[in-house]
Amino acid sequence: MSEPARVLFLLVDGIGDVSIPEFGDRTPLEVAHVPHLDAIAAGGLTGLLDPVEPGLACGSDTAHMSIFGYEPRIHYRGRGAFESMGAGIPMSPGDIAFKCNFATLDPDSGVVLSRRADRNFEHMGPALCEALDGLPLPGYPSHSVSVRYATEHRCGVVVRGPGLTDAVGDTDPLRDRLPLKRAVATEDSPEAHFTAGLVNALSDAFRGVLSAHPLNAARAAAGQGVANVVLLRGCGCRIRVPAFRQQHGLRPCLVAPTKIIAGLGLSFDIDALEAPGATGSYHSAFHAKVDTICDALTGRIRPPQAAQQQEGGEQQEGEQEEEGGEGGDRGYEFGFVHVKAVDDTGHDRMAQNKVRFLEVVDRMVAQLLSRLAAAEGAGAGRYAVVLTGDHSTPVLFGDHSHEPVPFAIASVRHAVEALGGPSALSSVDLGPIPLPDVKNPPSSEELRRQAAFKDARRRAAWAGRPWDLSLPAEVFGPWREPWPQAVRGDPVRAFDEVSVARGG
Repeated sequence: MSEPARVLFLLVDGIGDVSIPEFGDRTPLEVAHVPHLDAIAAGGLTGLLDPVEPGLACGSDTAHMSIFGYEPRIHYRGRGAFESMGAGIPMSPGDIAFKCNFATLDPDSGVVLSRRADRNFEHMGPALCEALDGLPLPGYPSHSVSVRYATEHRCGVVVRGPGLTDAVGDTDPLRDRLPLKRAVATEDSPEAHFTAGLVNALSDAFRGVLSAHPLNAARAAAGQGVANVVLLRGCGCRIRVPAFRQQHGLRPCLVAPTKIIAGLGLSFDIDALEAPGATGSYHSAFHAKVDTICDALTGRIRPPQAAQQQEGGEQQEGEQEEEGGEGGDRGYEFGFVHVKAVDDTGHDRMAQNKVRFLEVVDRMVAQLLSRLAAAEGAGAGRYAVVLTGDHSTPVLFGDHSHEPVPFAIASVRHAVEALGGPSALSSVDLGPIPLPDVKNPPSSEELRRQAAFKDARRRAAWAGRPWDLSLPAEVFGPWREPWPQAVRGDPVRAFDEVSVARGG
């Protein structure tokens, strides 16, 4: 029997959308030039995915739990533990944790002016977290607080001590220009009422430190919004579930600079790998995620246990690594990659930038296919690619919505075949991927022209007509390569919300 394929699972956060009038009633995926995403659709099976259930506008944490194979209705305990563990705070039974925002509060009215003090917060976040870490809690001498910076305006907070429960509400009002909330017990128990009082004391203590911090004084002097409050959200404890490898029989790893996703993976004993320069923001080293996950799946990065064994010498005769079976250790067999920037464009209501960051994802996929196809050609295993999202984030709404997301799965070999063969990847640049200028997006008119050109080219391909290459080169731009051909599975040849609805 041939060796099972190793799985690369690429999840594009917030990938789904709805038809946008300024794009001629097309979705951003229908407008974007994404030939390599299309090749995965053309090379395999496609469809629409409800990450948790039809009609539910889910969060990233519950969607990821469901996609990883864990029922969120049974196991979900709040997202705070995921964020905090991903930020590097170890958690033990009895600890509680919060996913937090640095925000701007009007101290006179108690109104939260902005729930995000600043997305570009990397220069301030670590210093403010250091000032809050280990802060004594007045009235709670038996309890301790740990704070770690996560990403953008977010941090993780863990509280340790006796009598705690995660049955408490948030201090986050969920919308700008609403009053800061006081935490309340969500169940009638002594532990819940005790914990709610502690959370409110923690919120007040954080405000006292932040309001006097020199960085905030400098921001106020510069006319910038200050980060003078921490919104405590999603109180949770560490969940107890079977490990991913025990559940699915695949040794897993993930690349997810977004701390909540990294922490969620750690909750399932999925190894979190660092990709240098990958931040989970608009200014991320997307190619570094490709390098790291491909190195893991092709054996250049070894799981800790396997690496220690390799350093310690050969296995003794008859000795097998745990769960390795007769073939011994194969290293990582499931690699998960999370891309956040597309979701941010939805939340920030930037339709044009959503198109351009989807095209960045397509360049990532070109690099992934090139690396894994080369590994297959060298006899280093077989590989399959899964492509989907965790929820839709329509730019017209600025938040998660209930629409299903596109899904595609294909072997690398068939995706490359759909592109026209290995020569189609010969010119793929494996270096840093150029990033869009978020502050200077393309015009809607430019994207409408791009969409119309893409539609005409697709119609010609579907009708079996040759594409007119006599047009001037500047008209083509990136459109010279042939449209991906369906080679396996269903007849779908485009990866977007409308096309994959016809999938298998």
